[in-house]
Amino acid sequence: MYFSKMTDEEQVAINLARVKSAIARAEQMAGRQLGGVKLLAISKKQSVAKIRAALAAGQRDFGENYLQEALTKIATLKDEDLCWHFTGAIQSNKARDIAAHFDWVHSVDRISVANHLNRLRPSASPNLDVCIQVNLSGEQTKAGCSIAQLAALAEQIEALPRLNLRGLMALPKVSSKHAQQRATFAQFARLCEEMAPRFNYFDTLSAGMSGDFEQAIAEGATLVRIGTALFGPRL
Repeated sequence: MYFSKMTDEEQVAINLARVKSAIARAEQMAGRQLGGVKLLAISKKQSVAKIRAALAAGQRDFGENYLQEALTKIATLKDEDLCWHFTGAIQSNKARDIAAHFDWVHSVDRISVANHLNRLRPSASPNLDVCIQVNLSGEQTKAGCSIAQLAALAEQIEALPRLNLRGLMALPKVSSKHAQQRATFAQFARLCEEMAPRFNYFDTLSAGMSGDFEQAIAEGATLVRIGTALFGPRL
């Protein structure tokens, strides 16, 4: 008997269904409204064919870290109905392309970056949705705004006319212990709850990846960033 080998694209569709089911279970266990958590498919170092497979299976939000790679994908898929999120480090010389080609930016961590994005956002485009990346643990190897600087940075971004401050992006210290993961995400959730009433569009906690998204959802994440669990190993 002959069994055909599953293609990478077919596997992506199966993985997407599994991840969505896991998100729904996590929502249910946390007593949250089903469908309230958005899935951001992190497609960095993945092929356009795999992105198309996820798109065909109903995924619309895709996240990229590397600008030149992302611009090639955006151009290739320009006729598709996608929402592109930039989740990588932002250098000033790349701000123009990020401001022009993305719908969301999750990695704003200082006012100079926000000012560049605001100034360079094309007038014909809607406001750019942004999240502040927070370095909660103060790790020297990670970017992110400190807790002490967060309130001032949020106020400054709120005043920029071409940006919508949507919330916080959490990149917590790696831990394999669920209790530690949940405690960290709970801190981010409290920050969001405290800040949300002060800002017009503040509704997003971008937190949780392939290894910890259930714990992030349990503590209030509204958007989870999933890569390898969807697409498999990177190129």
